[in-house]
Amino acid sequence: MERTAERLAKDGVVGLIVVWADNNGIPRSRTVPIEQLPQAAERGVGVSPLFAIFDTHDGIAYGPPGLTTPSGDVRLVPVADRIVRLAGQPGFAWAPGRQVTAEGAPWPYDQRGVLERQVEAAARAGLEFRAGYEMEFRLSREDGPLGVVGPSYSPRLLLEVDEFAARLMGDLRANGVEIGQLHAEYGPAQFELNIAPADPVTAADRQLLTRQTIHAAARAHGLRACFAPLTDGARVGNGWHLHTSVARDGVNLLSGGDGVCGLTADGAAYLAGLLRDLPSIAAITAPSAASLLRLRPGFFSSAYAFWGVENREAALRFVPSTALLGAGHANVELKPSDASANPYLSLAVVIAAGLAGIADGLVPPPPIQEDPGPWTDERRAAAGIHRLPSTYEEQRAALLGGGRVRAVLGEELFGAFTVVRAADQAWAEGRSADEVIAAHLWRY
Repeated sequence: MERTAERLAKDGVVGLIVVWADNNGIPRSRTVPIEQLPQAAERGVGVSPLFAIFDTHDGIAYGPPGLTTPSGDVRLVPVADRIVRLAGQPGFAWAPGRQVTAEGAPWPYDQRGVLERQVEAAARAGLEFRAGYEMEFRLSREDGPLGVVGPSYSPRLLLEVDEFAARLMGDLRANGVEIGQLHAEYGPAQFELNIAPADPVTAADRQLLTRQTIHAAARAHGLRACFAPLTDGARVGNGWHLHTSVARDGVNLLSGGDGVCGLTADGAAYLAGLLRDLPSIAAITAPSAASLLRLRPGFFSSAYAFWGVENREAALRFVPSTALLGAGHANVELKPSDASANPYLSLAVVIAAGLAGIADGLVPPPPIQEDPGPWTDERRAAAGIHRLPSTYEEQRAALLGGGRVRAVLGEELFGAFTVVRAADQAWAEGRSADEVIAAHLWRY
């Protein structure tokens, strides 16, 4: 670490930003002088355990055992092999952090550790996962909206932010984040980039790093990036779609089989496991009050629990392999996912649900290739299609009834997560949808 600190200091770096994501998907951080990197890597940086019960609006939801008073301390340890000098903030380096007890033991509220344990569980079962994110965001000028707001998917809209786009792509490359594409999206002044797939922990780390990179590039050009689930109640919001695949001995289980579009039996069981636990998964991957407002039919948010092959209204969109793209391309896209989700917990519950589906030998129902939104209630019921939770009460019931999801988080973290959701709901009571949307705009 001494050599790393010296090298960074010679390059003009004065501080290391150590980042973690809380239970609202909000990045929190500590910054240490670069000359203190060796000590920070060995002993960590002190942070309050109460961050586990911060709500979206920075209130503290006291209540879970061990988190009832302002006393205590945990250590935030930078992950040394993930240190990156920030291209868009050249005076600083960046690293994800692990939260451990003051004695250095695992801390049950550390979200990154939850994902690491699920990856280990998958390895014990002889399985490995890959994950990648599609990240939608809306840009505005510091003093108002962009001058051009359409047409959707147009290079004209990218032209409006040409310098930002070039800066962002260069900064991401310099920061070690490979992307597949960047384009204008469907909503006004909305853009999307997708992060190339990686192992799950790396994917979650890169999601946080990409946020930092986007914010810095936007600021450099007088812009602001909004990642909130909804930016306008009348229009589509921002989804952060999560793509995953599962392999055994390097062979993608979502391809090369006799099932629908090449699904193997285990690949189909993986998908069926996600479908079985989808309501409780969505309570983790789209947890905020703004998320609940976003998950509505007809707004490309995938409000119904079903799967389909390349169906962009499906909550679980199966993307099959093709002769052009190859077997490794096959993946499952989880669409009810947004910036208010902790990326480590999101991937942890997806992996756990999929592993359980494989262990139980589940078989998914036939895929749905239509938008069931316009269907009658009777037709949806006959097809086994139901709405994902759209109220806090439904979301809470899905969490409390999701035994597998609860087990992944562990009782301590699950208790903190549900207390935080209750605090958010108490804040939202009596407020209009527009007030809820406005309060979430710049939280992520």
